[in-house]
Amino acid sequence: MNDFVLIETLGWNPQTGFSCLPLHLARLFHSAQALGFPPPLTAESRLKAAVSEAKSHARLRLTLATDGTISVTVTPYIPLPNGTVWTVKLAATRLTSADPLIRHKTSRRAVYEAARAEFSTQEANEVLLCNEDGLVCEGTFTSLFARKNHGPLKTPPLANGLLAGVLRQSLLKDGKAVEQTLTIADLATHTLFVGNSLRGLIPVKINL
Repeated sequence: MNDFVLIETLGWNPQTGFSCLPLHLARLFHSAQALGFPPPLTAESRLKAAVSEAKSHARLRLTLATDGTISVTVTPYIPLPNGTVWTVKLAATRLTSADPLIRHKTSRRAVYEAARAEFSTQEANEVLLCNEDGLVCEGTFTSLFARKNHGPLKTPPLANGLLAGVLRQSLLKDGKAVEQTLTIADLATHTLFVGNSLRGLIPVKINL
């Protein structure tokens, strides 16, 4: 029996509704099928019921347990101010690209917690991880994007060992991003962003 749960975290706006709900549900169903969980047939209705009385921005965390139990928690969320720029650091902790769980969002987060613990929250808003070959993959809770000059956003391919982030999927689907392997050296020559469906795309600075 799996000793972890599947997780989806998304935002809700009283004017525009859920952020990328179809992509979140598609990822949840895919992960459930791939990892032997029951199909989360009531996930959408549970999410909608959870925000039925919400009057301001909210963050929703849905979990799916191995027995099919679905839980939803709702907390207030304050969107990031315009012009926000985060500081990111590069972790010594490494991802293992062959790990079958890397591509799914689960409660097994030890590697991400170890990377985050390398720096204080005063030192870094987010921490980036590389795989065993030194290729840059993702942040502890965000996908990574890089742009050179006026080219498209580049984001590492899943084969390098990273989560199929929903914002990442949305930008790829809309043709606003392309998959491309990124090295540590690339971080110094590109304009960098991190992001997820809750927070959107956030410019970042890094000192290597």
